[in-house]
Amino acid sequence: MKNKLAIIGLGYVGIPMAYAFSKKYDVIGYTRSKKHRLELQNGYDKTNELSSKKLKNAIKNGLQFTNKIKKLKDCNIYIVCVPTPIDKNYKPNLSHLIEASKNIGKVLKKNDIIIYESTVYPGATEEVCVPELEKSSKLKYNKDFFCGYSPERINPSDTKHTFTKILKVTSGSNLKTAKKVDKLYRCVVKAGTYMAPSIKVAEASKVIENTQRDINIAFMNELSKIFEKIDIDTYEVLKAASTKWNFLNFQPGLVGGHCIGVDPYYLTEKSQNLGYTPQLILKAREINESMGMFIAMKTIELMKNIG
Repeated sequence: MKNKLAIIGLGYVGIPMAYAFSKKYDVIGYTRSKKHRLELQNGYDKTNELSSKKLKNAIKNGLQFTNKIKKLKDCNIYIVCVPTPIDKNYKPNLSHLIEASKNIGKVLKKNDIIIYESTVYPGATEEVCVPELEKSSKLKYNKDFFCGYSPERINPSDTKHTFTKILKVTSGSNLKTAKKVDKLYRCVVKAGTYMAPSIKVAEASKVIENTQRDINIAFMNELSKIFEKIDIDTYEVLKAASTKWNFLNFQPGLVGGHCIGVDPYYLTEKSQNLGYTPQLILKAREINESMGMFIAMKTIELMKNIG
């Protein structure tokens, strides 16, 4: 059977993916918003990941958009790219993921595959999403339908590291599904794929990517506070240290955006629920969260010094 794909969520992850897959397969992009759907159909991508020319050409060649779930009933592969933010208490907010899973369940058929790309803690796909799929579809996991996880690695507005040029981690709920998921991505990702041994391993690999960066940046930020007191230039210190071949040249600064300041909380939440409080990860978050105030106070101090 020829694959027909549904891309759920058409933001900076979903749009370039829908475009790439539409060159090989029949693709329908789903968004909840009628306004967003009309924008895309008219060739406008508000994320600026795709030019109007590329988008219009893809539509001409068969790429479709809808804001009605029932229009996805003929699809056999669903790829979920919805946001996974945190709430005001720094707790994972999985509401978008749960809603997407419930909606997919309404049109899910036997032998369909659902692949999740959204960043989550290890275990979330099978512990949170699968029960919603089963409940909504009345089908049985790993018997009637199957799941995969392939973490998104899109860097918004980066024209060099685009979807097809970034090596893709893949996984499946059993070996047969894992191979199908891997083959699917290999058809469009020129950089190649890496098939992880389980969905949990793939989930964990994603969440530690940005956690690692957060920790390293926190170290640089702490150094900058120390060197400021010693009255030496942090960048001059890093320049000197970087002359050693194995020095990791991270830079101090503000940490924001949708990934680095969010993903570590997904890992720490899971860890704390299992009885272990990860001190280094949480301390790194604390240090990086404090840098806004630190830089603001230094700016005020410098302004006072020059009157």
